[in-house]
Amino acid sequence: MPVSFVSESIIPLDASFDVAGMARGEPGLPHKFRWRKTEFTVARMLEQWKEHGDCAHGSGERYVRKHGYRVQTTDGSVLRLYFQRSFGRAKFKTTQRWWIQSIERDCRAGALKAD
Repeated sequence: MPVSFVSESIIPLDASFDVAGMARGEPGLPHKFRWRKTEFTVARMLEQWKEHGDCAHGSGERYVRKHGYRVQTTDGSVLRLYFQRSFGRAKFKTTQRWWIQSIERDCRAGALKAD
């Protein structure tokens, strides 16, 4: 299956965050989340990355803007998720900080259609 771009928010389910990641100052990948009324469980993390950006005030400092994760769910689907850090005066709700970026492999027979 070709990669399908999605860019929609997901809802992390309570008490399912990776506390070890949170202890390292990372957002803590949710082990369970809901997207389009379907609940997903992360079986394993395949890849992790960070995206950086320059300070908006010209100080020369760089900040982490996004934490990205490539994950496989318990049904075998492969998804790219990311956590959007708030910066400046932006205020995000918790449900708007986690996003599904794309679907690499769809194993749910139609449940993950990005269209």
